Amino acid sequence: MNELINVLLRTSFFYFFIVLLYRIMGKREIGQLGIIDLIISILIAELVAISIEDAEKSIWLTILPLSLLTILEITLAYISIKSRTFRAFFGGKPSLIICDGKVNYKEMAKQRYSMDDLLLSLRQKEIKDIEDIEYAFLEPNGKLSIFKYNFFHTKTTYPMPLILDGAVNKKTLEYLHKNQTWLENNLAKKHLDKKDIFYAFYKKNKIFVITND
Repeated sequence: MNELINVLLRTSFFYFFIVLLYRIMGKREIGQLGIIDLIISILIAELVAISIEDAEKSIWLTILPLSLLTILEITLAYISIKSRTFRAFFGGKPSLIICDGKVNYKEMAKQRYSMDDLLLSLRQKEIKDIEDIEYAFLEPNGKLSIFKYNFFHTKTTYPMPLILDGAVNKKTLEYLHKNQTWLENNLAKKHLDKKDIFYAFYKKNKIFVITND
């Protein structure tokens, strides 16, 4: 009887304790979790499960690792905000899967994203024909972001990201058939350096810039 009560008390305690930790970490929806978030969530679940099953061990043997994971998550999130390289390595980048109604099979193979996966995502969004899609991006969390053609099925201009946090997006330059010299020359005309740019994108044959100021 005492063992049962102990398990119930531990379960109740860890329920509220984990809610508190997730509030501190500022968790997003499960479908939006990155690799680091997912790993930490799994570790938290495993630690709590072990603690509840083994009621003889001190509860502090679980509280301390959970607290460490929380600190680690907050620290990595801060580094991720400050470093685009770190964020790209652990979080990944969006991949252009469909462009102008045509499937980018090379990028799909690179991301190990099969045609069955693509068709499943389209069916879930009630899309019957790939040719109805102007752009589709495979996000780092595995979801497919879809931009359909307008009513007249005319091509629109998608804002292609050129610079994010001072780092040049080489894939965009390749897509535009441009090089870094072209980009630097255009920035020089605006008296700007890429290091000072928070976000720059290309739309309608123009470069739009948001600086860090």
